[in-house]
Amino acid sequence: MRVHVKRLAKLVLIVLAVVVVIGTVRTLLLQSVQPTPGSPASITLDPNAAAERLGGAIRFPTVSWGDASRRDTKAFLDLHAYLTDQFPGVGRVLTRETIATYSLLYTWPGRHTDLPPIILVAHLDVVPVEASGRAWSQPAFSGALANGSVWGRGAIDHKSGVLGLLEAVEALIAMGFTPERTVYLAFGHNEEDGGDPSGAAAIAEHLASRGVQDAWLLDEGGVIYDRVPGVRQPVAFIGITEKDPVIFELRVAGAGGHASMPPAETAVGLLGRALDRLEQRPMPSRLDGAARAMFMTLAPEMTIPMRAVFANLWLTRPMVLRRFAMTPETNATIRTTMAATMLQASQKSNVLPTSAHAIVNVRLLPGDTNETVTQHMRSVIDDGRVIITVLAGGDRNPPPISPTGTPEFVRLGSAIRSIYPEVLVAPFLTVAATDSRYFARIAPRMYRFLPIHFDGAEAVHGVDEHVPVDAYANAIRIYATIIQSIAGS
Repeated sequence: MRVHVKRLAKLVLIVLAVVVVIGTVRTLLLQSVQPTPGSPASITLDPNAAAERLGGAIRFPTVSWGDASRRDTKAFLDLHAYLTDQFPGVGRVLTRETIATYSLLYTWPGRHTDLPPIILVAHLDVVPVEASGRAWSQPAFSGALANGSVWGRGAIDHKSGVLGLLEAVEALIAMGFTPERTVYLAFGHNEEDGGDPSGAAAIAEHLASRGVQDAWLLDEGGVIYDRVPGVRQPVAFIGITEKDPVIFELRVAGAGGHASMPPAETAVGLLGRALDRLEQRPMPSRLDGAARAMFMTLAPEMTIPMRAVFANLWLTRPMVLRRFAMTPETNATIRTTMAATMLQASQKSNVLPTSAHAIVNVRLLPGDTNETVTQHMRSVIDDGRVIITVLAGGDRNPPPISPTGTPEFVRLGSAIRSIYPEVLVAPFLTVAATDSRYFARIAPRMYRFLPIHFDGAEAVHGVDEHVPVDAYANAIRIYATIIQSIAGS
C-alpha cells in the first residue's frame, strides 16, 4: 500500500511539473502583435475652432425619443444647414444627399472607382436629457466650451463622430488630398431609436442599389481606455463584431377580479418568479470569438501573472469565466445577457390583472440565436403558463466577425498609434448595437471605434456629457490619418 501511495505522489509531482513547464513555455512564447506607429496626416487644425463648431452642433436638440412623432424635425434640418455652412470645402468637393428626410450621405469620389470604397458611419441623433437629482454643470444643449472641454448631449455620442469626420475631410481637402478609392460619410438620424428601419438602414439600402459592395467600414464602438486590468498602457479597443439585440416578451394570463380575494397564484407572481429564475440562471458563459481575440492580443503586453493566465486558457478558462461573471462589463463579453426592462399588469391598485407581461432585452453573444435563448428560457422558467415570444430583432443578419489580419486593420491600428504611440490596439466585442449592422451586406469588413481617449468622466448618455478639447482634436487627427492611409491606397 505504501509503495502505491509513493508512486501516486510521484506521478502527481511529475504531472504538476509538466503543467508548470508547459505553462511557463506558453507564457514566454507570447509575442507582441502591436502595429508600428504610422505617420500622422499633416493637416492644419485649430483645436479651439473645431471645438466651437462641435459646440454649435450640440445646440441643435436632435433627440431620438423612441417615437418618431416626437421628433423635432426643425432641429435636424437646421443641423443639416449648419453643417453646410461650417464645412464649405466638404460642400464644394463632396456630393451630399438627404436620405429618409433626416439622414445624410456624402460621397467623395476616388480616383479609381473599381477599388472597394470605405464607409465612415456616425449618427446625428442623441438620447434625451432625463430629469435627475443632479444638475448639469453646463446646460445640456449649450455646447459650452468650458474648463477645457465641450459640454452637452452628443459631445461624445455621437456628434463628436459626425463633426470629427467632417473636420478631418475638410482639413484633408485643404491640404490637397484626393482619395484613391471612394469615401462615403453615412450619417443616420435615428441610431438611438434601435430598431427603426429608416436612417442608416435606408442609407445602406441606397448604397446597395448603387452597386456598392466589398466596402471597408468604420463606425462608433470602442474608445481608448486608460485603466485596463493587468495592462500598464492605455488600450484602443476596436470592435470586430457586436451583440445582436433581441426583444422578448414574457406574458402570463390571470383570472382577474378584486384584489381583496386573490388566488394562491397571481399573474404578477408567476411572472415575477419567471424573471427571478432567469436572473438566477443566466445563459452559459463562453470565452471565444472577439472576446478571446482581445485577450490573446493583449496577453503579451500584460503583467507576468496575467500573461500566464491568458497564455494558458486550456487550464485557467474556468477561473477566468468565473472572474468575468462578477462585473456587468466583463460578464457582457462572455454570455448572452437578459435584462427585464419593462413590466405591465393591472391599471389599478385593487384590481387583479387578467394579464401581466414583461419586456426582456436580450443581447446575443455571436453563436447564440433566438431559438437557443427561447429554449434556455423555457428550461429555466419551467412553467408552461409563461408564454415566451420574440417581438423584434435577432436571427436576421447576425453581425459577422471582421478579420484582424488584413492590411487595412493594421493601418487602422497604426493610425491610432501615430497620435498615441503608447497606446495598445486590441480587437473586442462591442456589447451594444450600432448602425454598422445595417451595412453587413455591402461591407464585409466592419470595425467599431471612436478615436477618443477617455478620461473616465465623459458621462456618455448621462449628466455632464463632455469631451476634452485636446482629446477631440486628436480624434480628428486620427480620423484624417485613417482616411489618408486606407482611402489613399
